[in-house]
Amino acid sequence: MNDTTNAFDKLTQTAQTHTAKTQNMLQSARLLVVDDSKLMRMGISRSLRQLGVEHIELASNGREALQLLSQEAFDLMLLDVEMPEMTGLEVLADMQNKPELRGFPVIVISGGQDIEDVVRCIEMGAEDYLPKPFSPVLLKARLTTSIEKKRLRDLETMQRQQLQIQHKQLAHEQNKTENLLLNILPQSVSQRLKGGEKRIADAHQDVSVLFADLVGFTELSKGMSAAKLVDMLDEIFSSFDDIVGNAGVEKIKTIGDCYMLVGGVPEPREDHAQAVVNVAFAMLSALQSINHQHGTQLQIRVGINSGPVVAGVIGMHKFTYDLWGNTVNIASRMESTGAVGKIHISPSTAERLDNKFVLQERGAITIKGIGHLETFFVQGQRVP
Repeated sequence: MNDTTNAFDKLTQTAQTHTAKTQNMLQSARLLVVDDSKLMRMGISRSLRQLGVEHIELASNGREALQLLSQEAFDLMLLDVEMPEMTGLEVLADMQNKPELRGFPVIVISGGQDIEDVVRCIEMGAEDYLPKPFSPVLLKARLTTSIEKKRLRDLETMQRQQLQIQHKQLAHEQNKTENLLLNILPQSVSQRLKGGEKRIADAHQDVSVLFADLVGFTELSKGMSAAKLVDMLDEIFSSFDDIVGNAGVEKIKTIGDCYMLVGGVPEPREDHAQAVVNVAFAMLSALQSINHQHGTQLQIRVGINSGPVVAGVIGMHKFTYDLWGNTVNIASRMESTGAVGKIHISPSTAERLDNKFVLQERGAITIKGIGHLETFFVQGQRVP
């Protein structure tokens, strides 16, 4: 007995919950009633209000209905088929040609007895059909079914749109990550890291390394605010970045007010020495333009050396692409022992220029840890 009572109570509770849900759905629904007969419009509206529908708009013909559908949001349209100005079938045909109205739920109401009209309405996109005169029970059943279907479709559409937004956001973040990696690492190295390589270290047998140090910047910066100091450095190094990017060589890093780049890494190129020297001249020219613009007298000291290096990625979090080897050390010494506004190169770089530049002998200088080297200043390209 207790089991039967409990089952009955659960069934009653389920029925009450369903009834309440249906009632709330009807109360919140927005319906459009379309009929050329004022008497029928009023009768249908009265029946709808008796079922609990509170939001009802009326249209006396098909054109008015289409205009309302384009201006307001509705959950369902009750559409008369037999109207003089624009028939229900013509309204349905027009809706099929408008993507925003295609699939909108329509219940056709007609007093006609021709079953072919019903079939044609369903084929034109109507969701259901009610014959005149209709019973309130049948009307309620048709309404709740159609409105619930629309709510489910709307929910599915919203979820699909949210997924599309999430996919776009994910793609945007992936692009940001990709661009960030490309700002930090050469493209080929970035691809290798994304491919799963944990440690990248490559030997390059013949490259040219350049160091360029700003001369006079420390003194100039004493009278600058922190923001202006960073802005000035950003303008200078950004101009260098443009030159490097266009020349097909690779920026390695900035160290304070020193700029480091390499030619022939990570992609080998036979003319790496010539390319790096041309970049050095472009950097000197760019700094002259910046000086003219700001009324400053900044200069750079450039040193270049050629030979083998090891290139790779170090670090786990703030990782960086860097170079190691004696070639790098000598290039740094070329810069520190060079002259303001000149391009100071080692004998190994001079050999690789293939007599395409005019060189001035510097004479023998002592390089810490290396000894004596006969170095050169590059004066410009040799005229053929």
